Amino acid sequence: MKRILLYIMLLFTTVATFAHSGGSYEHSDIFKSMQADDKAAILMVHFGTTHDDTRELTIEAFNNQVKQAFPSIDVREAYSSRIVIKRLSVRGIYKVNPLEALKQLHADGYTHILIQSSTVIDGVEMESLYKNVEEVSRLFKDIRIGTPLLYSPHDYEDVIKVLTAENKKDVAYIWVGHGTYDATTAQYAMLDYMLKAKGYTNCFVGTVEGYPKYDDVLAQLKASDLKKVVLMPFMFVAGEHAKNDIAGDWVENLKKEGLSVTENLQGLGENPKIREIYLSHLQFITTHRKIDIMEKKSMYEKTGEKMILEY
Repeated sequence: MKRILLYIMLLFTTVATFAHSGGSYEHSDIFKSMQADDKAAILMVHFGTTHDDTRELTIEAFNNQVKQAFPSIDVREAYSSRIVIKRLSVRGIYKVNPLEALKQLHADGYTHILIQSSTVIDGVEMESLYKNVEEVSRLFKDIRIGTPLLYSPHDYEDVIKVLTAENKKDVAYIWVGHGTYDATTAQYAMLDYMLKAKGYTNCFVGTVEGYPKYDDVLAQLKASDLKKVVLMPFMFVAGEHAKNDIAGDWVENLKKEGLSVTENLQGLGENPKIREIYLSHLQFITTHRKIDIMEKKSMYEKTGEKMILEY
């Protein structure tokens, strides 16, 4: 009987944690687990940009915000785009990729690593980061990855609050993301759907290289009968795509439709409130450890629903 009660108590504790954190995390304070000789570091991972102006306003601003939030922790950075790294190196600006940064952290004696990416969606860039971490995870006592900007439904709600803070009903607001070639591009469509579900029928989300496409946005825009458009990048930095595709092709095509278009080429990373959402993801993993699916299955097998139903 005592064993059954113990299983029930453990299950309810697990359920409470999952309800609070999306069903994938358990409470675990990374700093409290450290011993005397352990060292912690934060690795900021960015896609990167060759544009100095937007880098200072977005990437460097975010890095500095994290340094202020964690004044006693070493904060380093890595760029995930090999093309950006190569182009910057020609100009004498040297950046390392995530795997190189992690190996260097190990060489420098760091044992506990917190990683936060400025990636917008949980797509191919995050997948690459997960694989990098898996490759070196055995080198560290604890290594954790914060989620991208859009991950849980709560993240979408937080982002929508920021995007619509100065919403005017007679203006069409269009945010254009990078997009991706696989199923994860649906996250942009989810944001568009949630905007409409919350009553922001004058807000639209499109992508440069995914879904929703320009034609999808245009069809919705025509149905709205709105004539004034504000066009903005839904990207952390306002780099190549923002300055060429959005400010070029999208603006040009919308004007051909007889619309009045204003472009606001401000990367998401320039908005302090957006950076606060990212920061909250980093702060969350300081006190929560992600449980992978096999751990969850093992937990359910030992404490799970079948036993509760039987008793």
